[in-house]
Amino acid sequence: MSPSPANRDDIRDFLVSRRGRLTPEQVGLPAGSRRRVPGLRREEVAVLSGVSTEWYTRLEKGNITGVSEEVLAAVARALNLNDDERAYLFDLAKAARPAARVPARPTETVVHGPVQWLIDSITMSAVFLRNGRLDVIAANDLGRALHAPVFDGAAVAGTAPNLARFHFLDPAAREFFVDWEGGAAATVALLRAEAGRRPDDRALRELIGELSTRSPDFSALWAAHDVRTRHEGVKRLRHPVVGFLELTYQSAELANPNRVARHLNLYTAEPGTPHEDRLRLLASWAATQESAPDATQQPVVPPSE
Repeated sequence: MSPSPANRDDIRDFLVSRRGRLTPEQVGLPAGSRRRVPGLRREEVAVLSGVSTEWYTRLEKGNITGVSEEVLAAVARALNLNDDERAYLFDLAKAARPAARVPARPTETVVHGPVQWLIDSITMSAVFLRNGRLDVIAANDLGRALHAPVFDGAAVAGTAPNLARFHFLDPAAREFFVDWEGGAAATVALLRAEAGRRPDDRALRELIGELSTRSPDFSALWAAHDVRTRHEGVKRLRHPVVGFLELTYQSAELANPNRVARHLNLYTAEPGTPHEDRLRLLASWAATQESAPDATQQPVVPPSE
């Protein structure tokens, strides 16, 4: 059985996009004559991979079934793929093998007690648990308070909190995220990697279809075929309650690989900074809201710089 049309398209578009970003000089080849289109030629990638041009052309057309891991590794080296991109290429190859396809796991909406206890025990970092589709499954009080616009927008729309849907479909996202563009690119890259790992996830396909239809920004970034498996760094937010926050964030994974929601995201402020003061103030505000859920939300005055 041959790969599905969608799988062939993903393989083709990914390889073409990676080939198009390289110059001969980057891979140790002479520049040669002026090129009509940017990037390496197919025959150059074939030489670097140690295969025939005809064979590589078939691969770039999506005919990846039966290709050995050694050959895929050679193509990955020829295209200078990073670790995330290499893993994505191997996931696409795995998805093209019908015998290796794994049925989509059911949506996990119940968080087991020990996992929620762990999340709740972290008090000075904002923590939430997500799945590969970027659905927020659980959070501690500070995590909910920090991402209040995400939860509020989902409540208004009548949907589960989803970071990708908030980023691209909720106008509040452009005010909330200081670097909206960088976050948008990372969000799409995370979904692209998940699509390679879980090609039979219907909910993921529906989410990607919804975002592609409703957001030109998402559609353009999706076409770039950039891939990311982990998301960490510095996040700058304009919070509606405490104002500007600059936080470091890390991602970690729960040990059980069969768990749908296993990605923990933690947001922390640098000690001794105004951002730590504001995060403490937000934690205090969250505790107040928790004890008085019917109280009207009132912005608090953040500490001065």
